[in-house]
Parts: sequence; C-alpha cells; structure tokens
Amino acid sequence: MPNNQWLYDVFRRVDRDSSGEINADELQSALSNGTWKPFNPETVRMMIGMFDRDHSGTINYQEFSQLWKYVTDWLNCFRSFDRDGSGNIDKHELKQALTTFGYRLTDNFYNVAIRKFDRKGAGSIYFDDFIQLCVLLQSLTASFRYYDTDQDGVITIRYEDFLGMVFNVCIV
Repeated sequence: MPNNQWLYDVFRRVDRDSSGEINADELQSALSNGTWKPFNPETVRMMIGMFDRDHSGTINYQEFSQLWKYVTDWLNCFRSFDRDGSGNIDKHELKQALTTFGYRLTDNFYNVAIRKFDRKGAGSIYFDDFIQLCVLLQSLTASFRYYDTDQDGVITIRYEDFLGMVFNVCIV
C-alpha cells in the first residue's frame, strides 16, 4: 500500500490502460501548467526521461511519486518568483529566479530565453516551460563544467564534443 493514497489514486486514474506504468501522454493528463492546459509535451518527455530509472519509456508509481514531488517543489519555486501572481514569469522575474539560483547572465541571454520558451508570444513563460528551461540550464551547465577543468568559465572543445554535449542534454 502506497504512503500517499491520494497520489496513488491520481496515478491509477492516469494509468488508463491499468498497466502499472504511465507514458508521456498519460502523464501529461495528470499535470497542469496553471492555465488549465496540458503541460508542454517536450517538458513531459524530459521529465519521463529524468525519472524513468529502467529506461522503459514509462514510469511506475514509485517514479511517479518522485516526479510529483519534483514538480511540486518547482511549482513552489515558480510561485515565489511569480510576484504578480499572473501564472507566468516575465523577463524580470526570470532574471530574479536565475540570479537566486546563482547564474550571472546578461540581459541578452534573458531575451533569448524568453523568446525560446514563450510559447504564446506574450513576453513571459508558463510553469512547465520554466521547469524545462531550468532543467536544461542545469544540465548544460553541468556539461560545460565537465570541460571547464580550471573553472574559469571558458572552454575549448572539438565541434563533435560540443554536439555530443548538447545532444546528450537536449534530446530525451
């Protein structure tokens, strides 16, 4: 019997084929980005890849409960930076969030990030896109640091190594 009956019931409802595993489509139906619309499919695939320990392309209840906690933690973080309670984060709020996380980036980066993750063209990003941006940034930073052996913020790598680094991070 699971520790959290409510969460287990959510998992069972989402597991439409009663397989004991949920795929990306099923997971997407369990998650909301705060706009009553489904999560960005790319974010859902990324999260399945992060929590799918046996690389089956699906997640079981234990993996789902870990993912649920992860999403809840991100939601609390997101809400703390969504100062106006709009349900999305604008460039200024994003800069505050990433600065709090320890990133020191230029305004040009934030312009690019908003353009890349703003699916509505409104100059802001929704919760699910915020997760995707942050996880991508964390992963790329970890990959960069692997090559930045003297920790000076500068690397020299072969083009193929760069492609491998980006593809390993960006393709789930």
